[in-house]
This record gives sequence, C-alpha cells and structure tokens, in this order.
Amino acid sequence: MSQIADYINEFLHPLAEISAGVLELIGIIIIIVGSCRALVRLFKHILAKGNFSVANDLGRALSLALEFKMGAEIIKTVIIHNLEELAILGSVIVIRALLAFIIHFEIHSEKNKSKKKETEQ
Repeated sequence: MSQIADYINEFLHPLAEISAGVLELIGIIIIIVGSCRALVRLFKHILAKGNFSVANDLGRALSLALEFKMGAEIIKTVIIHNLEELAILGSVIVIRALLAFIIHFEIHSEKNKSKKKETEQ
C-alpha cells in the first residue's frame, strides 16, 4: 500500500507544480491584458472627451486574475511538506481572498455611482 501512495505522490507533485504554474501564468496574462485594455479605453475616452471609469474595467481584470492565482495556491496545498509552508500558503490565500473581496466591493460601488449619475442626468 505504501508503494501505491509513493507512486501517486510521484505523479501528483509534478502535476500540481505544472498546474499551479500555468494558473499563475494565466493570472499574470490577465492582469497585463486587462491593464493595457483599460488604459487604451481610458485614452480613447479622454480624446473623445467622454466619461469613462477605468476602475471598473481594471477591477474586473484584477478580480479574475486573483481567482486564477487563488486556484494556483489551492493546488499548491498538494505539495506542502511541513506546517510552516502551510501557514505561509494559508496567509497568501487569505490575503488574496481579501483583495478579491475589496476589488469586488469597489466594482459594485463604481456601478452604483454610474447608475446614480445616469439617473440624475
């Protein structure tokens, strides 16, 4: 039975490391693309003298990226070797979850502000 567990570990560790790395990379790509997209839209609206809230677009990209990065952290729990690593990983997950909540709150408040401005006009 111990040999089976060893074989499973030998298979899971590299798979978990690769999967976590891919999810981290996807999160980074989403942040870069979302930031560039928000910046381009902001410049277009400035040139057209339009009203645009960059926080909404950028917040959505950051929120999505954080979801991928949190998924990577959860997968990393498979390759934890001691309690110190688990404590660090747990702290990272809590911080990322708080950031996701704050970003979600900001997006929601921006939408409410936009709706309020539209009804006042």
